Amino acid sequence: MTLAPRRGSDSVVEMTQLLLPGDANALGAAFGGSVMGWIDICAAVAAQRHARQQVVTASMDDLHFHAPIKIGFQVILRARVVAAFKSSMEIGVTVHAENPLTGDRQLTTSALLTFVALDKDGNKLPVPPLLCSTEEEKQASAEATARRAERIARKDQAGSTWFKLLEK
Repeated sequence: MTLAPRRGSDSVVEMTQLLLPGDANALGAAFGGSVMGWIDICAAVAAQRHARQQVVTASMDDLHFHAPIKIGFQVILRARVVAAFKSSMEIGVTVHAENPLTGDRQLTTSALLTFVALDKDGNKLPVPPLLCSTEEEKQASAEATARRAERIARKDQAGSTWFKLLEK
């Protein structure tokens, strides 16, 4: 069965949150864990839009906190499929904070996540190929393919020294 390719633009998701005190630390900035949770949800919706299947998070890579998000600021998350493989997809997510009084936006967080499509029994399902129309999309997909190879190579690091220290 061959799946029809889908455009990355069809998977775009934009979510907005309001940073309230319950999601902030003692410095009045967003907890990283709250932001990570929002990123995971936003990316999951993008992956599901592409695959039209149930998806699960397989990894989160290149998570970078660029700037703090202050209490009362609007948090705008944007996600899209960057690459599709056999049963997995790489999703890129950016997070911006918007000052509600001025409308100024600043990039605060970026991340790459891998999602896998699964059936009801937990078996991997094929996902549609990504239709790359522009040079920028083709380049992003090629970079994702290289990152995927690195992720697969690192996957077996459970036997490395740092992991052993934590497992004692």
